Amino acid sequence: MKKLITTAMLAASFSLTVGMVSAADVPKSIDQLLQQVKVERAAEGKVNSKREQEFQAERGDKAALLKREKDALAAEKQRGKDLNQAFLDNERKIAQLEEDLKTAQGDLGEMFGVVKGEAGDFAGKLASSNTSAQYPNRDKFIADLGSRKQLPKIEELEQFWQEQLFEMAQSGKVVKFEGSVTGIDGSVNTTTIHRIGAYNLTADGKYVVYNPELGLIQQLSQQPEGYQVRAVAKWEEITSGTAPFYVDPARGVLLSIFTNKASMEDRIESGGVIGYIIMILLALGMLISIERLVTMSIIGARVNSQRKNVDKPGNNALGRILKVYQENKDVDVETLELKLDEAILKETPALEARISIIKVLAAIAPMMGLLGTVTGMIATFQSIQLFGTGDPKLMAGGISMALVTTVQGLVAALPLMLMHAIVVARSKSIVQILEEQSAGIIAAHAEKRAD
Repeated sequence: MKKLITTAMLAASFSLTVGMVSAADVPKSIDQLLQQVKVERAAEGKVNSKREQEFQAERGDKAALLKREKDALAAEKQRGKDLNQAFLDNERKIAQLEEDLKTAQGDLGEMFGVVKGEAGDFAGKLASSNTSAQYPNRDKFIADLGSRKQLPKIEELEQFWQEQLFEMAQSGKVVKFEGSVTGIDGSVNTTTIHRIGAYNLTADGKYVVYNPELGLIQQLSQQPEGYQVRAVAKWEEITSGTAPFYVDPARGVLLSIFTNKASMEDRIESGGVIGYIIMILLALGMLISIERLVTMSIIGARVNSQRKNVDKPGNNALGRILKVYQENKDVDVETLELKLDEAILKETPALEARISIIKVLAAIAPMMGLLGTVTGMIATFQSIQLFGTGDPKLMAGGISMALVTTVQGLVAALPLMLMHAIVVARSKSIVQILEEQSAGIIAAHAEKRAD
């Protein structure tokens, strides 16, 4: 390359010199022009000859370089063949060594398979065990042992055996330890945690669960039934003796399922507007029933008190009937009977007031439930028509309304019917007392008239 640059520079220099000479000495005849052309041709021939020699030399260098590279390529190809053959030889050696290893292992290979399978199963159980809430990260060694390809050492097998014994021992213990409990809002509270074997964890009088994925002890978003939670609080308070406790045999799985269980508020809300109307009817009927029972109790108490003192009529149902008798002692029996019947008829409306409303509400409640059922089924069929049956969640709202409103209607009707029967029986008993007292008064009056 340097030779080519040098030649180009000489040619350019020669051309420049010739150009300068030509400009200074312009030929004046044909002979001078011919002589000048010859001189220039000779100079150009020298330059071209030199360039040709340089090109020939450069060609020789390139040929040598090409030969050297071809030799290197051939050497690399041969090296690749040698390496491939060595790789194949090594593969055969490895296969033969593995066969020799299996033969040498004998029963150890089968034992390793059993250990590997047991370690994999035990690692999963250990990771989700409530014991790991108190002793975390115990499953890493077991998981590594289950995924290993080489034979475990005797020390590792002993450690695996000891971990199993430790888990068995801890499964039968009830212990307390200090730990952090993550609340529903994400807050972390350090408190005393009670562990009942590998089954349950409790803290601050409530059930808590261990989340193996996050490695956290978490509060339940919804606790079980109230009596079960109260048993936890009482159990944590005792220092000796025994106390009842509700254990989750599934080691927290059932408690986690309870978090998805619908509460009473959720069930009422799923009934929609019709469900709320049924609850209002139930509340109204119960208020009327309670008011009637309280009123009947007061009237009955006064009537019973008046029966013990018939000579001094008071301001009560029986007292007013006795006053009618005292005001009509001199009339004949038929007239007195009519007067007393009139007095009883005057007392009856107060005793039977609003009782029929309870009966009407008891009849309306299941009809409203049936209306909610029909409405819910209509909504369900509309969802099926629009979205098909691929996603059951789209139909869940209508089905919930269809089922819940029916239950709400029956739940409202049953106590209202019972209260109606109680109130009616109480009212009839008071009316019967008034009629009995009235019949007695008439009989006594008739005897006096006969004498």
